[in-house]
Amino acid sequence: MVKIRLRRMGAKKQPTYRFVITDARSPRDGRFIEIVGHYNPRTEPKTVVVDEDKIKAWLAKGAQPSDPVRRLLAAKGLVERGPISDKKRAPKAEKSA
Repeated sequence: MVKIRLRRMGAKKQPTYRFVITDARSPRDGRFIEIVGHYNPRTEPKTVVVDEDKIKAWLAKGAQPSDPVRRLLAAKGLVERGPISDKKRAPKAEKSA
């Protein structure tokens, strides 16, 4: 599966990120197919620059954005916010009385 996710760049304790198109099996900072934008959380306001045409084209081809990417793209109006996936959440424990 093809994913749109963030790739960490920058020096230690000074992160900047790139929006990349990558295979879901490759590591976070590993091989990627294409760079489609960048994100800098250290500026005020936070900087988000994306190539909207490329993002729309990859979404049309079936690429799935990660949860942080979905949140950032929703702020730009490119995707709907949608529910956050439960794949990393632990199940809630039931309370016994």
